[in-house]
Amino acid sequence: MPKVNIVFVLLAVLGGSIISWCLAIVYRKKVYENKIGSAQRRSREIIDEALKTAETKKREALLEVKEESLRTKNELERETKERRNELQRYERRILNKEENLDKKMDALEQRESNLFTKEEALERQKRDVESVYQKAIHELENISGFTCEQAKDYLLEKISDDIKHDTAKLYKELELQAKEEADKKAKEYVVMAIQKCAAEHVAEMTISVVALPSDEMKGRIIGREGRNIRTLETLTGVDLIIDDTPEAVVLSSFDPIRREIARITLERLVIDGRIHPARIEEMVEKARKDVETMIREEGEAAVLEMGLHGIHPELVKLLGKMKFRTSYGQNTLKHSIEVAYLSGMLAAEIGLDVRLAKRAGLLHDIGKALDHDMEGSHIQLGSEICKKYKESKVVINSIESHHGDVEPESLIACIVQAADTISAARPGARRETLETYTNRLKQLEEITNSFQGVDKSFAIQAGREVRIMVLPETINDDEMILLARDVSKQIEANLEYPGQIKINVIRESRVIEYAK
Repeated sequence: MPKVNIVFVLLAVLGGSIISWCLAIVYRKKVYENKIGSAQRRSREIIDEALKTAETKKREALLEVKEESLRTKNELERETKERRNELQRYERRILNKEENLDKKMDALEQRESNLFTKEEALERQKRDVESVYQKAIHELENISGFTCEQAKDYLLEKISDDIKHDTAKLYKELELQAKEEADKKAKEYVVMAIQKCAAEHVAEMTISVVALPSDEMKGRIIGREGRNIRTLETLTGVDLIIDDTPEAVVLSSFDPIRREIARITLERLVIDGRIHPARIEEMVEKARKDVETMIREEGEAAVLEMGLHGIHPELVKLLGKMKFRTSYGQNTLKHSIEVAYLSGMLAAEIGLDVRLAKRAGLLHDIGKALDHDMEGSHIQLGSEICKKYKESKVVINSIESHHGDVEPESLIACIVQAADTISAARPGARRETLETYTNRLKQLEEITNSFQGVDKSFAIQAGREVRIMVLPETINDDEMILLARDVSKQIEANLEYPGQIKINVIRESRVIEYAK
């Protein structure tokens, strides 16, 4: 009984398991069938969507193809139309050219016919002129009584006489011209000889040499971009020549006072060692004051040497200034002292006032200290300045008459005239070339200073250049060009000079302020 139960139990369990397994199989099958059905439905949906998308793409592609074909068709139509228009233009141009050619051909044919007609007319005119000419010849022969050959001989004879007369006249003119040219050439040769003989003397009288401790100092004098040498030349009006000469700088100027100021300035700058525009300006001002002191001392020394007194201080100053003035290469102050000595000795010999004679001799050329700065001859200027400072009539008459411009009114005036001639005529006292040279430079500066707006001007490079400083508030940059042109025209009209002169106009604005 227990075994049978166990078997039934086992069978029951086994049967339950089989049923469960079957049920599980059936369930899984059902599940799989549902999944398959869902997948099929999904696949059908995807296929339907793909078909719809493909249909849409197909329609879009068709539309694009149609649009592209439409654009292509339009472009082809436009190009065709343009080509057609261009062909029409070419056809019109060809037609116009053909019409023009036809017109030109017609015009040429017409011109040819006109030319042919004119040629015929000319031939007829030639025949008429020839007949008229022959008639005129016969009439002239009848009127004149000469045949054609006789008239030719007469005309030839007449022309021959006229030619001889003109030849003689031309020969005379050429002879006069040759003499003038020869005279001109002779003068040029003489001037050239004088120039060569006087060149060394002029160079000695118009230059000063400043010794330098070393050649390195030349670069410091020139300065960065030439500002130092440009400042020194502008302030002094002297041309600095820095060349290969070892340890030396040459100062060139026809005005000895300017040259002396530049020399003192440069020597002090070399000793000081500080060379820059501000220092140069300071040194130039100090040198100018020192030169003024030197001028006064030289005048006082000359008066003291002559043993004179009562001469006005301004006249004493002008006497000192004459130390830096030359006349025909002769130092004016030394010449005046020499004339004073000679006048005193001559006055003593004939029993006249020795002091008055010395006074007149010393002051006879006082006007030469002013003729650089004022208009007029040195005689006129000297007379006016002595009248201004109450000199005696004898002294004034001696000044006015020492070159024979005025008749001498006293024996002392005659003595001064004789002493001046003796001093100037002694061998080696004077040279004409230097005076002519300095007068030309003085005239050059006078011409440039006569223009409005010019502050100061300096003739440099032996008169080959004039440097003009203009007032910046009066002359602007455009007016500088016109000023340079006007100055050059004025120099060409009023001055004789060899070669060419460079006009250098400088306009500089300067602002000075002090930090306190």
